[in-house]
Amino acid sequence: RRADAILIAGPTASGKSALALALAEKLGGVKHLGLWPLDQAAQACFGTSEWPADVVAPQASIEFEVDDVPAAAAELQEAGYVLLHEPRTEPWGQTIARLLDPNGLIVGVCATPGLDPV
Repeated sequence: RRADAILIAGPTASGKSALALALAEKLGGVKHLGLWPLDQAAQACFGTSEWPADVVAPQASIEFEVDDVPAAAAELQEAGYVLLHEPRTEPWGQTIARLLDPNGLIVGVCATPGLDPV
């Protein structure tokens, strides 16, 4: 069964749980937790509001800030990963490339204006 939304992972500094608080204290960078409606994930990855039936439905998403998105994407491809889309710049200025692991985890490598990789 496909979910209507997926988890966007990252410990939250606002403290939804003791684990999140413990991780937030140990990890640098942006910390957030949210829900991403599946139709928006499909739009971001495929340019359509429907997630393709022949692609594992995502269960969660996590993004990593990097210095060089094209280089990070190329390194992932060289390691055998298949990108959902090539590096591209979103309307809000974030440059991102995403892949989907076999368990349904969307992994993004990105550079977001105003954020420094940790």
